[in-house]
Amino acid sequence: MARKMKLGKHSAKTKKLLAEQRRRSQTEKQAVGQVNPEAVESFCNKIMTFLTKANGRPVSRTDLAAKCRGRGQRPYLRALDKLCKEGIIAERHSGYVLAERAGMFRAVITMLHRTYGYAAKEGESARIFIPGRDLRGAMNGDVVLLQPTGERDGAPEAAVVTIIEEAQVQTAGMLVVEDGTLRFLPDTLCRQALKITNLGDFEGQEGDKVIATVVRRGKRHSEHEVRVDASLGSAESAKACCEAIVAVSGIPMEFPEDVLTEAETLSERGILPDDLNGRLDLRDSEDVIFTIDGFDAKDLDDAISITKTDTGYRLGVHIADVSHYVRPDSALDREAISRGTSVYYADQVIPMLPKALSNGICSLFPDVDRLAFSALMELDEKGELVDFSFRKTVIRSRVKGVYREVNAIFDGTADAETEAKYQDVKPSLLLLNQLREVRMAERKKRGAPSLETEESAFLLDENGVCNGIVPRTRGNGEELIEECMLLANEAAAKTAKMRNLPFVYRVHALPPEEKCARLTQALDRLGVPHPQLDVPKPKDFSKILENVAEDARKSVVHNLVLRSMAKADYETDAIGHFGLALEDYCHFTSPIRRYPDLAIHRILSADCCGEKLENARQFAKNAAIAGTTTEQRAVQTERDCEDCYRAEFMQNHIGERFEGVISGVTDFGIYVMLENTVEGLIPLDSLPNDDYAFDGFFTLSALSGGVSYTLGQAISVVCVRANVANGNVDFALANDNDLANPSA
Repeated sequence: MARKMKLGKHSAKTKKLLAEQRRRSQTEKQAVGQVNPEAVESFCNKIMTFLTKANGRPVSRTDLAAKCRGRGQRPYLRALDKLCKEGIIAERHSGYVLAERAGMFRAVITMLHRTYGYAAKEGESARIFIPGRDLRGAMNGDVVLLQPTGERDGAPEAAVVTIIEEAQVQTAGMLVVEDGTLRFLPDTLCRQALKITNLGDFEGQEGDKVIATVVRRGKRHSEHEVRVDASLGSAESAKACCEAIVAVSGIPMEFPEDVLTEAETLSERGILPDDLNGRLDLRDSEDVIFTIDGFDAKDLDDAISITKTDTGYRLGVHIADVSHYVRPDSALDREAISRGTSVYYADQVIPMLPKALSNGICSLFPDVDRLAFSALMELDEKGELVDFSFRKTVIRSRVKGVYREVNAIFDGTADAETEAKYQDVKPSLLLLNQLREVRMAERKKRGAPSLETEESAFLLDENGVCNGIVPRTRGNGEELIEECMLLANEAAAKTAKMRNLPFVYRVHALPPEEKCARLTQALDRLGVPHPQLDVPKPKDFSKILENVAEDARKSVVHNLVLRSMAKADYETDAIGHFGLALEDYCHFTSPIRRYPDLAIHRILSADCCGEKLENARQFAKNAAIAGTTTEQRAVQTERDCEDCYRAEFMQNHIGERFEGVISGVTDFGIYVMLENTVEGLIPLDSLPNDDYAFDGFFTLSALSGGVSYTLGQAISVVCVRANVANGNVDFALANDNDLANPSA
């Protein structure tokens, strides 16, 4: 039997407070019932009036009720609740404030991790960091009211005040058993397993990778409850885990029927005589046109041609004329902007456009006519742009080039069959390689830093299981195509600026001041000479990289420099590209797989044809926002999926020894990167028994002295654990490690 509390034991003041709390609770419950809408609206106006007069200062609950003469009245309480839920006002510890006057703003949650999240203001793409403790249970897609709380690494930081609109959210996780009951352990929301509301209504067992929908919200993520929607198989399968990651990312796996029908109709129609009206015919041009791509590429959206001139080079970059097929506000266009970009991971591609276009009528296969949008450029002997124009064209590629074959021609290892294949284009290839050399020299002259990053190639068996990982390599073929694309992108941006067109620029802002200061401190501690970074220039970063070209810590410094930079994104203002050391830059060359490129084609096409693009400025803004947000989504999805494949590979190597380099140091352990690009953590508690001190940068030292673990240090490890579901790999020190203090 429950024991009743005796009020007699409390003071008169306490009795009065308890009674007031009960009365308020009962009043607020009654307010849920039917009320006069006009009365509610009247109180909304009164509340807004008094909070506006307060000019951002909090008005206590009691004072606001008194001013509005609404104490205890259901319409008043309903009005208060309505304004709070809509994010117009907010309740702080000291009272109510008008949200906008208090610096609060509406935003959408765009990404969640277990300990933090990101949001973006409505109609914008810049990311806002939210620590996990300040998310208040908010989920991806929720519209929230945010309160700015400062900055972190030069980026804005905020806390969720109110969840204005709850999105219907699917999330990925694994089924686990706790206290004899199946529960849902989410991949990203929190570390705690959540209650499942539909136990017995689905087929699943412990260890399954599942998709679930959040059906009941708590005040924090660990209090949410879920409904399991589907089981995708074992959480030990990277393929199943990646299916789950993609499913909850918001990236559509299938195209709607009307989109597929539209694409197939266009592809089957082919090229009509009217499509050639006004086009420059390059099918029989003396400048041989051909493509170079990876051996397994199916969406060939760029081709090139080159001729030596008396003053330099005539370069043509011919891009599939995707905008000819994807018309404004068509089903294809709406689907393309919602996807924003194609997504690539392991052996999978989730295309922005249906295959009937991307692998069909818009793919520049050899020996067939294709519609193109061509950047026709004149370069001087140094490879610098002298003149350029953009024309609608019709082309016919001569050869489907492959990077590894082209590289074999350059290094003299090509066999007779390969030499025969490239016989007609070999003079052009040699000329392109010459242009590559002068362009690389020009890039160095303008100070563009050449950052090296580790990319992985995954080797999968017939069942999609990862049984090998190797670093991706780049040869002269990859470099020359990149330089050609950079030139076309620069020419497109210069054209837009000269003609004052509404446009979508690819921009890369100056590194944030805080990150430059942090980089300076790190380089000083490493003893790496560097220029002053008070007002950073691209050539300053190039100089840092030159100073470690022969240093064993080269990869470490490259990562430090990379992390100090701002994120590149899409904007309608041309603020320049720091990483490329270019004043004008955009993405023009991949309209099959990036919506900003497609948008640029549409804008430049209208200009070329003397047409006016309707709502051009708003269109450019929408394309820039969509391009940035979908790119962020794709990058995170690709990274998460590849981590799953790395963990799957390492599961078959538990207990084996590997050589690696310390790639990160924290107060909870050290990260080690292996030669195969797998990165894992040695947790602090698995290091030899001792107390350790972290210097806040990149060294973990034993307090007893003699041993330290420093960024860039070679180290031998043993793989002890690999979790495919979350992509985490754990290492332990190999027994024969003798990591003496480097300074000793």
